[in-house]
Amino acid sequence: MAKWQAGGREGILSMVSLPRIASSPFKELGRRALLALLFLALSTLLVWLDRDSYVDSTAGDGVSLIDALYYSTVTITTTGYGDITPIAPHARLLNALVVTPLRIAFLVVLVGTTIEVLANQGSRAIKDSIWRRRMRNHIVVIGYGTKGRSAVNTLRRQGEPADKIVVIDGSAAAINDANYDGLAAFQGDATRRDLLRRAEVSKARQVIISLDRDDAAILATLTVRQLNPTAGVIVSVREQVNVPLVRQSGASSVVTSSETVGRLLGLSAIGPELGTIMQDMLTGAEGLEVHQRLAEPHEAGQPPSGITGERVIGIIRNGTLRRFYDQTAMRIELGDELIVVRRAHPPVSKDVLRTFDD
Repeated sequence: MAKWQAGGREGILSMVSLPRIASSPFKELGRRALLALLFLALSTLLVWLDRDSYVDSTAGDGVSLIDALYYSTVTITTTGYGDITPIAPHARLLNALVVTPLRIAFLVVLVGTTIEVLANQGSRAIKDSIWRRRMRNHIVVIGYGTKGRSAVNTLRRQGEPADKIVVIDGSAAAINDANYDGLAAFQGDATRRDLLRRAEVSKARQVIISLDRDDAAILATLTVRQLNPTAGVIVSVREQVNVPLVRQSGASSVVTSSETVGRLLGLSAIGPELGTIMQDMLTGAEGLEVHQRLAEPHEAGQPPSGITGERVIGIIRNGTLRRFYDQTAMRIELGDELIVVRRAHPPVSKDVLRTFDD
């Protein structure tokens, strides 16, 4: 599947970019048109250098450079008026062995490319329409930098399928990375309503906003919340002072990156092992990890401490978080969601992450 370059063309920006990358169709068409002109120039040069072996049966004044270009044009495009013809045996052999393959290559390059571009344009529009119709209850990740990529990796390790994650980023390199990781992506400004609509934000289950600037994160949060009043909106900001603004903009949860890093540094200063454990739980694929799952039927009625292989640190019941020390969380009930600390699973390989084919 193809990736469209931005290049200032709004229609291309609004198309979903699916895994597998190709160059811009317009750039590819121009490149192949130049190749077709090169074939025409080569044929003209061959005829002009060997002009004494050709005869102009109409004018009878020999073959000029213009005549050579004219002959090459009507020959390579298979028009073939027959007014200029090769008369020498070697000239006819040259036409059979060189000019005819050039003619075939010219048609394949020019006509074939035109058909391919038109077909790809239609195919992309159809794929975009099909993708949008089936996309609902998905997760939109705005910003695919270090934070956004780490969030996606965590979602993937928690069992979220790749075809339910959509990335929006203004960087072509980030879109390229998202496609390589097996994710559908849109390139453009995440504060634009039309782009968010193309990503079906109004049908999304959750939206994760991990932009580099807090003002952009606030504006993106406002726009997302207007399009989808019910989705969970998780926003990352750099400064604690901006947290109230983000919450007022409609964020369901706000993570302060600078405060989080600072707390981790402080804990590490108090005790390196304490910092190691905290970082261990925040880092996936090794050591410990935090996981959320539904309670199994056989776990109903048991105390949280009775779960083997995991440590329950919280229970979500009727939409309310109950920590392990809460008296109402002494027994697990059916329908509870458990927040547990468990041994991390191995990372998912790139071959597994790339779930889309050509």
